[in-house]
Amino acid sequence: MTKGLKGLTGHHITVERSDRHVRAVHGDQVLAESDGALVLRETGCPDRYYIPAEDVRLDLLTPSATRTHCPFKGDATYWSLPDAADLVWAYPDPKQDVWEIKDHLCFYDVEVS
Repeated sequence: MTKGLKGLTGHHITVERSDRHVRAVHGDQVLAESDGALVLRETGCPDRYYIPAEDVRLDLLTPSATRTHCPFKGDATYWSLPDAADLVWAYPDPKQDVWEIKDHLCFYDVEVS
């Protein structure tokens, strides 16, 4: 699955299934581990791995009051750890061009293999 979005300003986003094993670790805690992640590539941004919610340790995360808006992806919600604010985000109702990331969470730093 590869889907692309190209805006009038030359902004481009693709979402595709990753063939890599993805882990999100904070300190010595594994927060997520998945072979079913999606990779989102966006103009001007690093590749981001969106991990299915069922592969994320949501029991370790606390919902945050932070909300942001991306004109290309929609409105994001965030989760935190006691020592790491807004470490994780998701788009609960993403825009149609990136709908695949629904029910997936993204971490600032992940390990891929």
